[in-house]
Amino acid sequence: METEPGDEVVVVGGGVIGLTTAVVLAERGRRVRVWTREPVESTTSAVAGALWWPYRIEPVALAREWALRSLDVYEELAARPERTGVRVVDGVLGETGLDEVDGWATARLPGLRAVRAGEYAGSGLWARLPLIDMSTHLPWLRERLTAAGGVVETRAVAALAEVGAPVVVNCTGLGARELVPDTSVRPVRGQLVLVENPGIDTWLVSTDPVSGEMAYLFPHPGRLVLGGTADEDAWSADPDPAVAEAIVRRCAALRPEVAGARVLEHRVGLRPARDAVRLERERLPDGRLLVHNYGHGGAGVTVAWGCAREAARLAGG
Repeated sequence: METEPGDEVVVVGGGVIGLTTAVVLAERGRRVRVWTREPVESTTSAVAGALWWPYRIEPVALAREWALRSLDVYEELAARPERTGVRVVDGVLGETGLDEVDGWATARLPGLRAVRAGEYAGSGLWARLPLIDMSTHLPWLRERLTAAGGVVETRAVAALAEVGAPVVVNCTGLGARELVPDTSVRPVRGQLVLVENPGIDTWLVSTDPVSGEMAYLFPHPGRLVLGGTADEDAWSADPDPAVAEAIVRRCAALRPEVAGARVLEHRVGLRPARDAVRLERERLPDGRLLVHNYGHGGAGVTVAWGCAREAARLAGG
């Protein structure tokens, strides 16, 4: 499709939200550039676990709609896991009952059921969900964007108004706190430990009913991701050795074979949380269009495609 000057869009932010939004726009015929402060592999999205499930995201009804639209895409991408990084994997959502999913998930996930004896010590749901290897998925998104004619540029932005394109899409996550500015965006710190996989092929998410502490295990090619934490308003990106030890201890209590696994890497990500996702458009003082798509917290991967399509609609694509 030929493009006119007014078709140019600059997407600011190179995480999963920005790249997915850019892909949708480019494949609809827009001329797209992504400006990212750091390489795609160094964004917060690169640290994600990343299990498809609408986790700590508002507004709930819209988030579920965005998540289900994204689920359709991930199920298609799972046919080529080596290329896309997407697999559909069995696992347990601990401390979650069928009554809590209100039918929105049971209607779409026919295999969703209560856990059986021997599958999990507490109550929970057995589910088959997309699990995304971000070390593969983010480069694949970049390649798909390039194939559609888009460009990724490593470029810092001091103010959204300085972006000269007719349409600007703000997918800056936590960066929106300064760029918009929007002080309602805040970090929720997540720390992970990557270990050699001792043979675990199912994922597990568990929450201690007393302390509220989380433990999760996500098997990815070549490694097992252990987590995690959700520390609100915590800005440190440095791994805490004591926190790492506690993560391994909690995970080993669920799967004892983890206790002796060799540690490969420690990671920290700052989830861009907000009371509600901001997905809307406004006019800049000079009349150009600015579309906001940020504040997804820990569910950015889960809702990426649904939000991208809505952002593309708002951008006129």
